[in-house]
Amino acid sequence: MSDTVGLFNLLFPFFGVIALGALSARLANVPETGLAWMQLFLIYLALPCLFFRLISATPISELANWRFIAGTTLSTALAFTFSFVAGRLNGLRPPETVLGAVAGSYANIGYMGPPMILGLLGPAASAPVALIFVFDTIFLFSATPALMALAGVERRSALATVADVGRKVLTHPFVIATMIGVVASLFRIKPPAAIDTMVGWLSGASAPCALFLLGVTVAMRPVRRLPPEVGWLVAIKLVLHPLIIWTVLAALGGFDPIWVEAAIVMAALPPALNIFVLARQYDTGIERASACVLVGTVLSMLTLTGFILLTRTGILPLNPLH
Repeated sequence: MSDTVGLFNLLFPFFGVIALGALSARLANVPETGLAWMQLFLIYLALPCLFFRLISATPISELANWRFIAGTTLSTALAFTFSFVAGRLNGLRPPETVLGAVAGSYANIGYMGPPMILGLLGPAASAPVALIFVFDTIFLFSATPALMALAGVERRSALATVADVGRKVLTHPFVIATMIGVVASLFRIKPPAAIDTMVGWLSGASAPCALFLLGVTVAMRPVRRLPPEVGWLVAIKLVLHPLIIWTVLAALGGFDPIWVEAAIVMAALPPALNIFVLARQYDTGIERASACVLVGTVLSMLTLTGFILLTRTGILPLNPLH
């Protein structure tokens, strides 16, 4: 009973702040353009500071865990592939299939992942959280434009597409903050006290702001029609993806149980808002993207809780083959 109460106390604030954001969007007559400054604050200041603190405080030996990186990235690639194949079998057009694959594999690992998993597992989960974020982002932001180019949506040469992908990945604020954190970890550099305090303030603001923004954004994009493929895309994201990552890491073996649990919970998070951004960028499946984020976020209250309970009770063992 105490474990259940503790889990409720951990998860309720996350979904509660999302609900407050959605309620505020319904009650307050504020134009959507008002979100721009909060998005800027989150993407360029608060969340990069959080990632810097996560990485810089982690020993460099833990960050160079290439087996873990290979296992988690492969798992995301498999979820992407399953979603892609399911989309083709269900008659989606190639561009829609690509964005459906993103919805079935790209979790909310930026906004929800770090604060939730650190709250659940503590600082020991910093390294796996950061590694999953960086390498999942690199994979998905490389695969998506490449496949869109093959589908005829990107009207540029292969070289131009590759160059643009590389530029976007390397200049993403989260990736830049991670690279600076790696340097700080490698050379054991600590910011001056005044700068460290400011970084602490900004990173502390990331979770409530990100969750509130998620609620507002979902509420301001109401779903008028629920496309039939949303059901299986959300099922792949919320159920199949964490099961894949559990299976792959179990097969590889030898990982710290905290790393395995962090990876499972990261995979069980709902679809990220970036799916909607990509849908608008390519003008493809915008309503489907909104529906996946909305339905996935609501259902994840049950599935995410379920996976945490499965790992905590040992029903889903964290190191089953060893």
